[in-house]
Amino acid sequence: MSWINLHELLLAPTHDRLLCQQPELSLSQWQARTLRLAASLAECNSQRIALHCLDALNLASGLFAAWRVGAEVYLLSDVQPASLANLEGRADLCLGDHQQAPLTDIEQLIANAHEPLAGQALAAEQACLWVCTSGSSGQPKQIRKTLAQLAAEVQVLEQLWGAQLGSAQILGSVATQHLYGLLFRLLWPMAAGRCLHPLQLGYPEDVLAQVQRQPRSAWVASPALLKRLPEHLPWSAQRERLCSVFSSGGPLPASASAQVADWLGHAPLEIYGSSETGGIAWRQGGEYWQALPGVALSADESGALQVRSAFLPAGHCEVMADQVAFAPQGMRLLQRLDRIVKLEEKRIALPALEQRLEQHPWVAECRLGLIEAGRAHLGALVVLNTAGRHALRNGGRRALTDALRKHLHGHCENLALPRRWRLLEQLPVNAQGKLGQAQINALLLAERPRHAEVLNQHSSADGLHLQLRIPLDLAHFSGHFPATPVVPGVLLIDWAIDFGRQYLQLAGRFSGMEVIKFQRLLRPGDEPVMTLRFDAAKGKLHFAVRCADEPCASGRIRWESTDV
Repeated sequence: MSWINLHELLLAPTHDRLLCQQPELSLSQWQARTLRLAASLAECNSQRIALHCLDALNLASGLFAAWRVGAEVYLLSDVQPASLANLEGRADLCLGDHQQAPLTDIEQLIANAHEPLAGQALAAEQACLWVCTSGSSGQPKQIRKTLAQLAAEVQVLEQLWGAQLGSAQILGSVATQHLYGLLFRLLWPMAAGRCLHPLQLGYPEDVLAQVQRQPRSAWVASPALLKRLPEHLPWSAQRERLCSVFSSGGPLPASASAQVADWLGHAPLEIYGSSETGGIAWRQGGEYWQALPGVALSADESGALQVRSAFLPAGHCEVMADQVAFAPQGMRLLQRLDRIVKLEEKRIALPALEQRLEQHPWVAECRLGLIEAGRAHLGALVVLNTAGRHALRNGGRRALTDALRKHLHGHCENLALPRRWRLLEQLPVNAQGKLGQAQINALLLAERPRHAEVLNQHSSADGLHLQLRIPLDLAHFSGHFPATPVVPGVLLIDWAIDFGRQYLQLAGRFSGMEVIKFQRLLRPGDEPVMTLRFDAAKGKLHFAVRCADEPCASGRIRWESTDV
């Protein structure tokens, strides 16, 4: 492999090479597509281009074509209305490779080009893009990065881990629309000459399928995925093929890192950084972080991390919201300074309480937030592990939350003990593996669920089949029954009526029940299947509920038309 500087990727290569094997695409072929796209962009005369692509190499074409014509690029994290509204007045063209308004199709622009532009080196200090981050407040924030800054970072990555990767193909489970994925999944392998898989692999099964197709692979992953790797998959069998695993977006729990190390023989390489700073430090197991080459770290009087590097504007010092401590072994992350709240003039560090809660044998993950309705107090979002779910099913919600509050005694004042609890299947992190404080607070303010979650649906000759999940925090459990939570039978009938209206478009009203049977209790976390069939001639909605192939409930609901 031979290194090509990022600003020279549009120059004719001395030796051609593959960028991708599935489908096969060489560097020269990618250049031809990119320069044709650049010709179309020149005709459009757009100077500010928004970009959202599902295929990483299409993203690379859009990015380099825009730079070739001197345009700035805005990387869209998604194409939701709110994200597009945030770009209003900034971009005059939106490009993409999937059929979703208001994106202009990249493939169409390439096909419409008359003659490609000539390849040339790019001005690394002038070529720039804007990446979006939610920031600590949850409000979208645009951050400017130059090609020179990106190039400096990928050279550091190659310096650290290039020899270890060798000719490994690069697989990714994170989006290239964000800085971590853009650097690790796309720009670094393009410069180094490693083949990359162009599509985001969202499931571990997809990753393993690709690993098995090549002699060596590296995986660009996230903490959210690595924390939940299915144990039944053949990870240990891939020790020789999966040579490196990268993780970024938040610290990986030590237990998850140790599990990956046990399976693969090496712990994930964790990258600490931000959209503002780029990469800052790295670690592989343990709690201490090492600064990336060329990154200078220090702390101010409050312990806030200060960062200076070639990945930032010259002379700029970025002050982080992370409090740190330095030791001969490296740097330790202590807590987020922007997650310190005040209750009755007392300063409370939410991360410290979260760390204590996560030490409880029932808790997999948690996040705390401040609820300011009425008298201000703390609330907790808690993801239970297997032991915690067992405790909930066999002791009830009150006993569980009392045990968690007791676990915090002696580690905080009484006023800091959470008074509101929400039990979740998992934390709803975003594409960057993060959960903003604003979203935490909103989840704490939301009412407990009153309906089953629909996981999937399908129809057959027997009727409509709905795969459901009983919420861990179903509101009806509090009274039915406090110490042994059970789904009320009347609630199952209510759900059948609601689902009949929603999925079978039933009009009219309930007028009675027939042959109702309740045969098996449904508990928190169960995943039953509800089957619905409407007999229009008799005006009856038949329903049946099964869980683990055992009948739970069944009956007929009489339906009365309201048509006059």
